[in-house]
Amino acid sequence: MAVSNSRRARAARRRKRRVAAVVNDLTDAQWETIKTAWGGCAYCGSTTGTLQRDCVMAISRGGRYTIDNVVPACVACNASKCNDEVTGWLRRKRLDERLFLERYVRLRAEVTAQTPKVQPE
Repeated sequence: MAVSNSRRARAARRRKRRVAAVVNDLTDAQWETIKTAWGGCAYCGSTTGTLQRDCVMAISRGGRYTIDNVVPACVACNASKCNDEVTGWLRRKRLDERLFLERYVRLRAEVTAQTPKVQPE
């Protein structure tokens, strides 16, 4: 089997290794709770289209798929943010940084309180 050496394929393999190297414990039930709590894209507020799991702290910067680090993002915001630091990206996009951070802290506490912790097996 031939291995693709395109830039995109190499980046995908690196990302897959980074994700596999850490504990990512976000369950489907937790993801549904997070989406319901936010009610749309965490960044721009869009309620149309598919919402994707976006790590506030990017995986390439040490983030993980956990209940504390994931927010719903529309396709446009997720692609635009890429692996940027969230507050700098919000400023560049002229989105309300303070509103996002206050809501993120409040909703993260609410979602964490109403979702049982998953015990590793």
